[in-house]
Amino acid sequence: MNDRSNEPEVPADISPKELDPAIRQELRSLSKDNADKVAGHLIMAASLMDEDSAKALAHARAAKERGGRVSITRETLGIAAYHAGEWKEALTELRAARRMAGGPGLLAVMADCERGLNHPDKAIELGTSEEAAELDPEQRAELAIVIAGAHHDLKQMDDALLVLEPETAASDLPEVTALRVTYAYADALALAGRTDDARSWFTKASKLDVHGVLDADDRLAELSE
Repeated sequence: MNDRSNEPEVPADISPKELDPAIRQELRSLSKDNADKVAGHLIMAASLMDEDSAKALAHARAAKERGGRVSITRETLGIAAYHAGEWKEALTELRAARRMAGGPGLLAVMADCERGLNHPDKAIELGTSEEAAELDPEQRAELAIVIAGAHHDLKQMDDALLVLEPETAASDLPEVTALRVTYAYADALALAGRTDDARSWFTKASKLDVHGVLDADDRLAELSE
């Protein structure tokens, strides 16, 4: 029998009904009581991910401990570990989730984990895999941003620009993703020493960033010094 003495507590007011119905359906392979407990841990992991990555990770590990044969617990643990900087654990769990659920998703996060483990070459391999061709526009662009970063790790500045250029012209990206691509391309131009072009693209990013979530204005100021 598993020792659950260190299992984090789920507040009493957390209801399994807060989960997406598709996820609740996936948990039906577990006993009712266990499924409810797993649901509670999944909800807590998601709610704490940005504000307390350590607590989110603890809840995600508890969810996996109780329901490791359900792919969503492995995916949640992988993402929680990623947020906590536990790259090896994140990569292991994300690989498991993809084996269980199939599909090309999570490639960008997996590639970033490879970067975290100082394996930029492996990140680039993921970017050129057959599965990468199956990604939706948002996932495709996010992967391109990560792969550009991997090329930066290897001091391959021109290659980073080549990876991002198709996304700068893409018309199928959500607004937030288009902003992230614009900023990433500006950053890549700056790293390549193309300061004038970088200013132009940081200006574009600043105009797109209506909520001020990125530091494009600060980058512009730095380039003007």
